[in-house]
Amino acid sequence: MTTRHDTAAASPVKGGAAPRPPAAPLTDQEERKRKRLSRRWQRDMRWSPYAFVSPFFLLFLAFGLFPLIYTGWASLHQVELTAPTDMEWVGLRNYTRIFDDDFFWNAARNTLWIGVISTVPQLLMAMGIAHILNYKLRGSTFYRVVMLAPYATSIAAASLVFVLLFGRDYGMINWALNAVGIDNIDWQNGSWASKIAVSTIIIWRWTGYNALIYLAAMQAIPQDLYESAALDGASRWQQFLHVTLPSLRPTILFTVVVSTIGASQVFGEPLLFDANKGASGGSEHQFQTLGLYLYEQGWVNQHLGRSSAIAWTMFLILIVIGIVNYVISRRLRASS
Repeated sequence: MTTRHDTAAASPVKGGAAPRPPAAPLTDQEERKRKRLSRRWQRDMRWSPYAFVSPFFLLFLAFGLFPLIYTGWASLHQVELTAPTDMEWVGLRNYTRIFDDDFFWNAARNTLWIGVISTVPQLLMAMGIAHILNYKLRGSTFYRVVMLAPYATSIAAASLVFVLLFGRDYGMINWALNAVGIDNIDWQNGSWASKIAVSTIIIWRWTGYNALIYLAAMQAIPQDLYESAALDGASRWQQFLHVTLPSLRPTILFTVVVSTIGASQVFGEPLLFDANKGASGGSEHQFQTLGLYLYEQGWVNQHLGRSSAIAWTMFLILIVIGIVNYVISRRLRASS
């Protein structure tokens, strides 16, 4: 019995798509063009991310790394502002002269005390403000903007306003103190009074900024923890001590480190608070910080070598602060 095989092509199904015609073979020129475009696309996918981030690294090399290296090199030379290209090698003499300079240690002590007086109240107030704003308040967005307004204010404008407030004869602060029976305080010439006044400017400017950081961290705490604490009979204060504060330990450590670094670089506030608008930090250097001491040596006394050594000393201090932060954060993570 023979089997019949139809050789005719099957007719397309009614309503279906017509079969595609076979693609025409590419010519050699078209094949080379396709390969060239493919290679260009691969190069673009490989190198375009580096091109996008290259402006940051170019700016960092020009305005960050190169000045740092050049400052370190200049700190090993005797060089004056009037002739910055004339360098005389002195080795570590600029550093030894700094550590034997009483004005340097005075500036270091002033920086330390101003940092303590400004950082501790600032972070405590920021924590309290953030805790209040963490509750549902009417117009909470408005209050958050108000908290950030001092940070956005010009440091020059703020310092000049505080100079008027802390005026000895006609300042509003002394007027309020006189109302409660306290005599006028010479805020600009007093040793501790000037430090408190400069610290007040820093507190006013940075409290709202840190409050918003704490607020963001508080809003990331799961509400289940507060609900469990409330079911156990914990009051609001106990919830704050046993739920909020332990959850904020990394954030608190971050703000402490950042505030410490900022306090070691205080410059604008004491510069503008000085009645003589100089870099001496008062008539007896009573509130001269390390930043003012660096500026005085480099741009007033024109000793670029010594000012470069001061800058590198401050940089090394910041490295030590960073190492301490790293050790403490590791221990906190290990304990948790």
